[in-house]
Formats: sequence, C-alpha cells, structure tokens
Amino acid sequence: MSAVMQPKVDADRKAFYGKIDKSNVTPLWEVLHGLITATPNTPCKPYLWKWDTVWPWIQEAGQLITAKEAERRVLVLENPGLRGQSRITHSLYAGLQLILPGEVAPAHRHSQSALRFILQGSGAYTAVDGEKVTMNVGDFVITPSWTYHDHGNPSKEPMVWMDGLDVPIVELFDAQFLERPSMETQHTDRDQGYNLAQFGNTMKPVEYKHKTHTSPLFWYPYERTRGALDAMKKAQDPHACWGYKLQYTNPVTGDWAMPTIGTFMQMLPKGFKGKPYRSTDSTVYAVVEGKGRCSVNGETLTFGPKDVFVCPSWMPYTLEADDDAVIFSYSDRPVQQALDLWREQF
Repeated sequence: MSAVMQPKVDADRKAFYGKIDKSNVTPLWEVLHGLITATPNTPCKPYLWKWDTVWPWIQEAGQLITAKEAERRVLVLENPGLRGQSRITHSLYAGLQLILPGEVAPAHRHSQSALRFILQGSGAYTAVDGEKVTMNVGDFVITPSWTYHDHGNPSKEPMVWMDGLDVPIVELFDAQFLERPSMETQHTDRDQGYNLAQFGNTMKPVEYKHKTHTSPLFWYPYERTRGALDAMKKAQDPHACWGYKLQYTNPVTGDWAMPTIGTFMQMLPKGFKGKPYRSTDSTVYAVVEGKGRCSVNGETLTFGPKDVFVCPSWMPYTLEADDDAVIFSYSDRPVQQALDLWREQF
C-alpha cells in the first residue's frame, strides 16, 4: 500500500512547496539538514600565501596605480573557498597594503574596525584621530571603528603591512558606513608616543572615561611584545599546542583590544612540535620570525617570515618550528565568545 501511495505523497508535497514558494515561504524540513549541522561546515579552506610569491605582485601594483588614486593600494588575500567575496575567513578580511616613499593614502573613516600588522619596512606612519605613529616590522596598530585615519611614507623604502578588518561581520548586520573628509591628511595635534605614554605603561589618565569597546591604546610596538615573549620563555615551559602565546588587551578593561577581532602573538621555540588543536574561530596567521610548518586537516603549510596562512574553523591543526618562530594571529573570537558560541578542543 505504501509503495502505491508514495508517488501521490511526493506529488502533493511538490505541489504544496510550489504554492507556498510564490509567497516566499519554504518548508524547514527540506533545508534543516543544511542549516543546523553536527559540526561547523565552513567554506573556508586552509591556505598559505608565500611572501616570495606575493612580494613581486605588490611591487608591480606599485607601478600600476598610486596610493592616492587607489585610496588604498591593497592586494586582497581571498580564501580559495571564498573567491570573489574579499574574505580570508568567513567573517574576516585581509589584504597587503603598499605605501611607497613619498606617498600618502588619503584620510577616511568607516564603521569597520581595522588592524595593521607591519610586515616590511620602517618609517611610514599611520595617523589615527589626530596622532601619528611611526611603524616598524612586528608592530600591531588599531584603527577603531569610525575614526579618521590616513597613512604616509616619508622614508626611503617601501612599506607593506597586512590589513585585517571585520568587513563581513559589519556587512552581516548591514551597518556599513564610509566618510571622506575634505582634507587629504588629518591635522595631528599630539606628539608621537603620547598615546603609548598614556596607556602603555599599566596606567591611565585619572580623568579618562571609557567610551567604546576598543582599546584606547592603538599602537602596540613589537619590541615590547617580543620582550614579553622572551620573558615567558625563560620562566615557564611552552604550552603543548601553541608554545608561548599572548593576547593583546585593552589596558583599561583587560578585555580584547578590539571588540570584533581577537589578536595574539606567540612564540614557537626551536624544535617545537605542537599537539593537535582546533577551535571554532577560523584564524589568520602572519609570520614575523622563524620557519616551521602548520599541518591542517592533513595538509602541510610550510611557512617562513612574512608568510600568511589560515586555519579554518574546527579543523585540527598542529604547529612545528625549525627555529624560534614568532607569529601574529587574529580571529573573530571576541564575537563568538560574546555570543556564547566559541569552543576549543585540545
């Protein structure tokens, strides 16, 4: 009897689906298996961008278009599983920005939060809400949401940094805004180092009132970070999965430095062979020093200085170092933790 009735049931269901589809309604039972999966089902794929490969392209871009004409001369690092979406992970953006000697990238502001992580060169600056900082390799710089910022390079060498932004997150909430001022560069009315002096010494001005979720300290010099990692290395054994690892924090609250992007720096000591680790936040890594390997879900990514690689959500990976390796990373962990979604396993 059931064999006879099944074709009629299928026909009735198909007719029903067609009827409700005209009013933009669909049956959950037809799509539930794809909406709620047993484990994360990310389109993000493991991948490594070799500096030796991208550096010639960055230089060529510098010959094709000026920083002013481009507004931001950047080569976007697109995850192979997310081509055409300007995403390095499902929730985050990454690009390599070039500023040539004598150039200025004009001022603007946007609702997206941005980080700069310096990969090559020294002497270029970024100006954030009236203060300039001169950047060097390994420095981590924050551009908070809706703050004017411009970049310039008065030095004699090209400067390259990795931009990391929460563009896909802001896009998800339809909260994108961009504004350009009338001037190309903003007036800077504070001496360089003022921000670091205020908030970079485990102290803050007595009258300071916390207004946003972003750290008031926007420049984290590599020299200090490297020194902290060296001190950890002398004082304790490395973690079995990630060696010696530090989280950049808001010095006023102790919370994340950025509300949507978690940022870290870690050291893998020479000969380190990490145990498998996975977490729900897809993570972008940028190598400062050293060489090693990251094995992700059975795929081996061999890294060196200035390389960038990505480990997708919930894919187990291990880290190994041939010599002392220092690696910066960022992910959407603050958002996941705020929403009680984040998990890790090791």
